[in-house]
Amino acid sequence: MKAPASQSRRSSAGAVTSEQRLAVARPVVAPTPDGARDLGRVYWEEVERFTRGLVRSRVHPAGVELRFLGRAPLLRFGPPEVRAGAEVVVCRYAILGGALARAPGGAISFAQQGGPCPELRSTISGFLPRLAARPGLPSWTGALYEQVQVRLHGAVGRRYFARLVREGA
Repeated sequence: MKAPASQSRRSSAGAVTSEQRLAVARPVVAPTPDGARDLGRVYWEEVERFTRGLVRSRVHPAGVELRFLGRAPLLRFGPPEVRAGAEVVVCRYAILGGALARAPGGAISFAQQGGPCPELRSTISGFLPRLAARPGLPSWTGALYEQVQVRLHGAVGRRYFARLVREGA
Protein backbone atom coordinates (compact mmCIF):
# COMPACT_ATOMS: atom_id res chain seq x y z
CA MET A 1 0.00 0.00 0.00
CA LYS A 2 1.19 3.49 -0.86
CA ALA A 3 1.53 6.02 1.93
CA PRO A 4 -1.45 8.36 2.17
CA ALA A 5 -1.00 11.91 0.93
CA SER A 6 -1.52 14.48 3.64
CA GLN A 7 -1.82 18.21 3.95
CA SER A 8 -2.69 20.59 6.76
CA ARG A 9 -3.11 24.28 7.38
CA ARG A 10 -4.10 26.64 10.20
CA SER A 11 -6.38 29.63 9.98
CA SER A 12 -5.47 33.00 11.47
CA ALA A 13 -7.76 32.10 14.41
CA GLY A 14 -5.78 28.90 15.03
CA ALA A 15 -8.30 26.42 13.59
CA VAL A 16 -6.66 23.35 12.06
CA THR A 17 -7.66 21.65 8.83
CA SER A 18 -5.86 18.42 8.05
CA GLU A 19 -6.55 15.78 5.43
CA GLN A 20 -5.12 12.37 4.60
CA ARG A 21 -6.02 10.78 1.23
CA LEU A 22 -5.35 7.42 -0.35
CA ALA A 23 -6.40 6.16 -3.79
CA VAL A 24 -7.54 2.54 -3.64
CA ALA A 25 -8.21 -0.11 -6.28
CA ARG A 26 -11.76 -0.87 -5.19
CA PRO A 27 -14.43 0.40 -2.79
CA VAL A 28 -13.83 -0.70 0.82
CA VAL A 29 -17.36 -0.07 2.15
CA ALA A 30 -20.78 -0.45 0.61
CA PRO A 31 -22.42 2.76 -0.64
CA THR A 32 -25.02 2.62 2.14
CA PRO A 33 -25.59 4.37 5.49
CA ASP A 34 -24.21 1.25 7.21
CA GLY A 35 -21.12 1.46 5.00
CA ALA A 36 -20.69 5.10 6.03
CA ARG A 37 -21.03 4.18 9.73
CA ASP A 38 -18.41 1.45 9.20
CA LEU A 39 -15.91 4.14 8.13
CA GLY A 40 -16.32 5.81 11.52
CA ARG A 41 -16.44 2.58 13.54
CA VAL A 42 -13.17 1.30 12.08
CA TYR A 43 -11.43 4.61 12.84
CA TRP A 44 -12.42 4.55 16.53
CA GLU A 45 -11.29 0.91 16.76
CA GLU A 46 -7.90 1.86 15.29
CA VAL A 47 -7.49 4.66 17.83
CA GLU A 48 -7.91 2.08 20.61
CA ARG A 49 -5.59 -0.44 18.95
CA PHE A 50 -2.87 2.10 18.23
CA THR A 51 -2.89 3.45 21.80
CA ARG A 52 -3.11 -0.10 23.19
CA GLY A 53 -6.24 0.78 25.11
CA LEU A 54 -4.88 3.90 26.80
CA VAL A 55 -7.39 5.88 24.75
CA ARG A 56 -10.77 4.24 24.50
CA SER A 57 -13.74 5.19 22.39
CA ARG A 58 -17.08 5.32 24.12
CA VAL A 59 -19.88 5.21 21.58
CA HIS A 60 -23.37 6.20 22.72
CA PRO A 61 -26.50 7.67 21.08
CA ALA A 62 -25.29 11.25 21.68
CA GLY A 63 -21.98 10.61 19.91
CA VAL A 64 -18.47 9.39 20.65
CA GLU A 65 -16.00 10.22 23.39
CA LEU A 66 -12.30 9.43 23.31
CA ARG A 67 -11.31 8.88 26.92
CA PHE A 68 -7.89 8.46 28.48
CA LEU A 69 -7.95 5.21 30.49
CA GLY A 70 -11.72 5.31 30.22
CA ARG A 71 -11.93 8.41 32.41
CA ALA A 72 -11.10 11.93 31.26
CA PRO A 73 -12.72 12.82 27.91
CA LEU A 74 -9.92 13.88 25.59
CA LEU A 75 -12.32 14.69 22.75
CA ARG A 76 -16.11 14.60 22.45
CA PHE A 77 -17.94 14.21 19.15
CA GLY A 78 -21.58 14.45 18.15
CA PRO A 79 -23.50 11.54 16.62
CA PRO A 80 -22.44 10.36 13.18
CA GLU A 81 -23.89 12.25 10.24
CA VAL A 82 -23.88 9.86 7.29
CA ARG A 83 -24.33 10.31 3.58
CA ALA A 84 -24.17 7.49 1.09
CA GLY A 85 -24.44 7.20 -2.67
CA ALA A 86 -22.70 5.67 -5.64
CA GLU A 87 -20.03 8.41 -5.76
CA VAL A 88 -19.57 9.30 -2.08
CA VAL A 89 -19.89 7.62 1.30
CA VAL A 90 -19.24 9.89 4.30
CA CYS A 91 -19.36 9.61 8.08
CA ARG A 92 -18.91 12.98 9.83
CA TYR A 93 -18.72 13.81 13.54
CA ALA A 94 -18.97 17.36 14.89
CA ILE A 95 -16.28 18.15 17.50
CA LEU A 96 -18.07 19.13 20.72
CA GLY A 97 -15.09 19.66 23.02
CA GLY A 98 -12.93 17.74 25.48
CA ALA A 99 -9.57 18.29 27.15
CA LEU A 100 -7.71 18.47 23.80
CA ALA A 101 -10.07 21.05 22.28
CA ARG A 102 -9.74 24.76 23.06
CA ALA A 103 -13.41 25.20 22.14
CA PRO A 104 -16.18 23.26 20.42
CA GLY A 105 -16.09 23.51 16.67
CA GLY A 106 -15.08 21.76 13.54
CA ALA A 107 -15.50 18.13 12.59
CA ILE A 108 -13.75 14.89 11.74
CA SER A 109 -14.99 12.99 8.72
CA PHE A 110 -14.18 9.77 6.94
CA ALA A 111 -15.06 9.29 3.29
CA GLN A 112 -14.87 7.01 0.31
CA GLN A 113 -15.20 9.20 -2.76
CA GLY A 114 -15.40 8.17 -6.40
CA GLY A 115 -16.65 5.16 -8.31
CA PRO A 116 -14.87 1.86 -8.97
CA CYS A 117 -11.40 3.22 -8.01
CA PRO A 118 -12.22 5.56 -5.12
CA GLU A 119 -10.17 7.72 -2.81
CA LEU A 120 -10.33 7.31 0.96
CA ARG A 121 -10.19 10.46 3.08
CA SER A 122 -9.78 11.27 6.73
CA THR A 123 -10.36 14.97 7.33
CA ILE A 124 -10.28 17.22 10.37
CA SER A 125 -11.69 20.65 9.64
CA GLY A 126 -12.04 23.73 11.83
CA PHE A 127 -10.59 22.05 14.95
CA LEU A 128 -9.26 24.36 17.68
CA PRO A 129 -6.59 22.29 19.46
CA ARG A 130 -5.76 23.27 23.03
CA LEU A 131 -2.13 22.16 22.69
CA ALA A 132 -1.38 24.16 19.51
CA ALA A 133 0.24 27.58 19.56
CA ARG A 134 -2.39 30.28 19.91
CA PRO A 135 -2.55 33.15 17.44
CA GLY A 136 0.02 35.81 18.32
CA LEU A 137 2.19 33.49 20.42
CA PRO A 138 5.51 31.98 19.31
CA SER A 139 5.20 28.74 17.34
CA TRP A 140 7.26 26.82 19.93
CA THR A 141 4.33 27.14 22.37
CA GLY A 142 2.51 24.57 20.21
CA ALA A 143 5.34 22.05 20.16
CA LEU A 144 3.38 19.49 22.18
CA TYR A 145 0.57 19.55 19.63
CA GLU A 146 2.92 19.26 16.66
CA GLN A 147 5.12 16.56 18.20
CA VAL A 148 2.41 14.42 19.80
CA GLN A 149 -1.17 15.01 18.67
CA VAL A 150 -0.42 15.59 14.97
CA ARG A 151 1.86 12.56 14.81
CA LEU A 152 -0.67 10.35 16.61
CA HIS A 153 -3.42 11.36 14.21
CA GLY A 154 -1.15 10.67 11.23
CA ALA A 155 -0.15 7.25 12.52
CA VAL A 156 -3.73 6.25 13.32
CA GLY A 157 -4.77 7.43 9.85
CA ARG A 158 -2.15 5.25 8.16
CA ARG A 159 -3.28 2.19 10.16
CA TYR A 160 -6.93 3.03 9.47
CA PHE A 161 -6.40 3.17 5.71
CA ALA A 162 -4.32 -0.02 5.75
CA ARG A 163 -7.04 -1.87 7.64
CA LEU A 164 -9.78 -0.65 5.30
CA VAL A 165 -7.77 -1.78 2.28
CA ARG A 166 -6.86 -5.11 3.86
CA GLU A 167 -10.26 -6.05 5.30
CA GLY A 168 -12.85 -3.72 3.91
CA ALA A 169 -15.12 -2.78 6.79
